[in-house]
Amino acid sequence: MRKISRVAVVVVVAALAGCAGAQYHRDAVSGDRRSALTVGQVQKEIRVGMSGADVASVLGSPNVVTTDENRQETWIYDKISTERAYSADNGGIATLILGGADLGNGAVGGGLLPSYSGGSGATSSTQKTLTVIVKFDHSKKVRDFAYHSSQF
Repeated sequence: MRKISRVAVVVVVAALAGCAGAQYHRDAVSGDRRSALTVGQVQKEIRVGMSGADVASVLGSPNVVTTDENRQETWIYDKISTERAYSADNGGIATLILGGADLGNGAVGGGLLPSYSGGSGATSSTQKTLTVIVKFDHSKKVRDFAYHSSQF
């Protein structure tokens, strides 16, 4: 009887281990964020006195290039991202019927393990915006920069 209990425990643990949670699915559908423009990247990399080429190598091409009243360039980066994720997971164990055994003077009857079924799911939607404004002087060096970030 002890072997039968061990088998039942192994079957239950193996079945439950195969069920992935909603967070696993959310992580699986999330894109590669290493190339995304972030506030931290702006704070860490952009400095007054940088050349336009250096700014472009860090932040990429701007969305808008304009000039002010003194004919000095201003670059505007306007990034908007929306992330939607849905994940569902269902799992279960079917009923396991164990046969009886003859133990010399008596017999031990079979057993019945009830079935288990469960599921989990999650839906998420997040929108993020990041606006970066980089102002250049007459020698094409960064004279000022600002940024604004929001998430909802």
